[in-house]
Amino acid sequence: MRVIGLMSGTSYDAIDAAAAELALDGDSLVLRPLGLVSETYDDGLRDTLAAALPPAPTSLAEVCRLDTLIGQAFAAAAVRADRELCDGQGELVASHGQTVYHWAQDGQVRGTLQLGQPAWIAEATGLPVVADFRPRDIAAGGQGAPLVSLVDLLWLRGRPGTPVALNLGGIANLTAPDGTAFDTGPACALLDAATRGLSGGRLHYDVDGALAARGTVHEPLLQRLLAEPYYALPAPKTTGKELFHLGYLRDALAGFGTLTAEDVIATLTRLTARTVADAVRAVRATEVIASGGGTRNPVLMAMLGAELPGVALRTADALGLPSDAKEAYAFAVLGFLTLHGLAGTDPASTGARHPSVLGSITPGRDGLRVPPRPDRAPVRLVLK
Repeated sequence: MRVIGLMSGTSYDAIDAAAAELALDGDSLVLRPLGLVSETYDDGLRDTLAAALPPAPTSLAEVCRLDTLIGQAFAAAAVRADRELCDGQGELVASHGQTVYHWAQDGQVRGTLQLGQPAWIAEATGLPVVADFRPRDIAAGGQGAPLVSLVDLLWLRGRPGTPVALNLGGIANLTAPDGTAFDTGPACALLDAATRGLSGGRLHYDVDGALAARGTVHEPLLQRLLAEPYYALPAPKTTGKELFHLGYLRDALAGFGTLTAEDVIATLTRLTARTVADAVRAVRATEVIASGGGTRNPVLMAMLGAELPGVALRTADALGLPSDAKEAYAFAVLGFLTLHGLAGTDPASTGARHPSVLGSITPGRDGLRVPPRPDRAPVRLVLK
């Protein structure tokens, strides 16, 4: 089955559309990557989205408009992926949507909201769409994140030592072989917010870590940031830009006088490296397999390597899964599992009471044909 996975992370810089050929083979799920296309949000939509995200106030009218506009943007990415990667033979779209709020309170997630109305995707592509993956896990008592942990567990099963999968998006999350999975804290969220804020909007992110490379870590600021209570919470746990945003950073900077933009960015880069490394050490990992936009920041990767002496650090590309496309491929897998009536969660990872079949399905132009439910769920993911 040819499945298109759509993903836009907490950095909301682009929509990734990865296509995969997926098939069940005994107890294995076989994935053949077909490629990735990316569609950047146009500046107007990105600015509107940024202006509506917490802690900024918004209105239901704006939420409605964003749901439609993001849905249309996702639809355009899916149409392109079907045409360019699937030769017009796509069979299913799995859309994560755009997270705009993740309601975490007192260590419990009470709700989540992803925008990008799937009806626009189904109408544009003619294909059935699986969307709204996270709420079912939350309803079962889980954190609703990190959802890619099940895919990581299948993918890394049988690998020697204690490998962990690490995603460096807006928020960093990891998955360990025993199913332990959680958000470690910010990866690029504070870095991007600081870069935009300190450059007056001229820069959206620290390209190639150039700003951090010119700066010096400010230890008092780093220690203040490391005192954030979230880091001490036990897993499973999840967080987002509801906590880690520009206002949060401005509060942390209070009393330090004028720091250069380069020193602030260097300090935030070290914060990400330190908090990720602390989480990796806590699960006694022997190998870290990283993916996500943060892997393109050489300063961040160098700092992370320095924080983890003796731990092998490589990207998902080395294992045959393109790092930039990994999460989009993961949601293609989750959509495939949903259509086949198979659970897409591991309770050890999200803290849910039980595994759940995730999401809701919007039928395609020709209705909905659901394949027979397999007798058993796959226990490993094999790349071809």
